[in-house]
Amino acid sequence: MPRHKSAEKRMRQSARRHIRNKARLSRMKTLIKKVRAAKEKKEAETALKNAVQYLDRLAAKGVIHRNKAANQKSKLTRFVKAVK
Repeated sequence: MPRHKSAEKRMRQSARRHIRNKARLSRMKTLIKKVRAAKEKKEAETALKNAVQYLDRLAAKGVIHRNKAANQKSKLTRFVKAVK
């Protein structure tokens, strides 16, 4: 248990951020799955656009590292280009 007021506050902040980040990461994974599940090119491109925007937003907010976002975008883009 924390001994200082500041440590108590950090615990509360950390708990709130953990919940928020968990939800954001879950949404990120869902958007990535939608891109990979797309059957048609048009559908895949739309899903890719949404996923890329969200990945950029998460990287900007520091939820994920910017290199992870770049790697994910690259992989998804290559996948969409291969879809017929």
